[in-house]
Amino acid sequence: MQEDFNYHNELISQVSLPYLTQSSGPAGFGSGLNSLSRYSFRDLKRVTWNKRSGFFDNGNDELTPKGFTASVYEIAPGVKVDVYNLHADAGGDANSLEARRDNIRQLSNYIKEHSDGNAVIVMGDTNTRYTRASDNIELLMSENGLRDPWIDLIRGGNIPVDGDALMDGTNKNGPNYEVVDKILYRGSRALSLQAQSYRLEDQVFVDSKGNQLSDHYPITATLVYSISSQYQLSSSVGGSGGIGFNDLNQIPDAEPSSIVINTGNRVDGITAIYRDGTALSHGGSASATTLNLAEGEYLTHMTIAQGTRNGDKRIFYVELTTSLGQQIAGGQRTSDQIQLEAPVGWYIAGFYGRAEQELDQLGVVYKPIRAK
Repeated sequence: MQEDFNYHNELISQVSLPYLTQSSGPAGFGSGLNSLSRYSFRDLKRVTWNKRSGFFDNGNDELTPKGFTASVYEIAPGVKVDVYNLHADAGGDANSLEARRDNIRQLSNYIKEHSDGNAVIVMGDTNTRYTRASDNIELLMSENGLRDPWIDLIRGGNIPVDGDALMDGTNKNGPNYEVVDKILYRGSRALSLQAQSYRLEDQVFVDSKGNQLSDHYPITATLVYSISSQYQLSSSVGGSGGIGFNDLNQIPDAEPSSIVINTGNRVDGITAIYRDGTALSHGGSASATTLNLAEGEYLTHMTIAQGTRNGDKRIFYVELTTSLGQQIAGGQRTSDQIQLEAPVGWYIAGFYGRAEQELDQLGVVYKPIRAK
């Protein structure tokens, strides 16, 4: 939802969905961005645009902290999607157009930095049109591999060219009726996403007399998913600090030959080094411990323990065990931990989570063992 300001309590009064974001406040204080979900989510971030325009010419874009939210939804165990909800700058004057282009660049850069390797869904009021030459909504697609179900399913894969706005009011679900609200998506190496349907819903968000409850029609899309036979993600523990990472796109066609952990009172960093020389490192540096794996030896089990530091969860302890019983461990044990075991015939091939100077969150990537 966007522009969910002063009527939030009324809006959710009949909602039975189990997972709701807390309102960020009324108009002038909150972004108006909220989510209602049947699926659990974590790591909610509220990000304000770097540029806003419109205090004098186009309403309240500078009075309201518009921006986007980012969070991780778990659709099923190990089935995770990064979900973004946005409300971009409005208006058609030069300053508003510049601010809106900057909004889209900011979001694109954030997705590249925090969602590398992850499945992604972007939803919201972009205030953009494909036909408007001064808008850059296509940037989100070209830089992040995102698709639009309206383009794929309704327009046969054809992005509208610059020119007159597509405003066919007699066929609101047709190829010639573009709205500024968009749904964009992509899958990952672990999770395939495919759009099955797209609709502009002009009859569902109405009062008892059939009057529209919003100045925008809702749009809906159905996405179907399938899990890869070559990659799986475990669950994860830890906090929401740091920058998101996922080894999925970087794991080479080779097994790990060694693991390095950097530890002190907590776990600062972790590195997987592969037999082709690739090294994937995350977090900071501290005292290093290395475990070397023999040919045909695999990482099969991992214990990850979390604790609280500066008000958020961090990774305090890790322990890795191989198929031959070797172990590497470091940090400070806590009772708040998870045990990760590779499925039979699979091994721990890499990691995902959040990190900067320390490891804030950690999970693993599994791959099947190849027959020799």
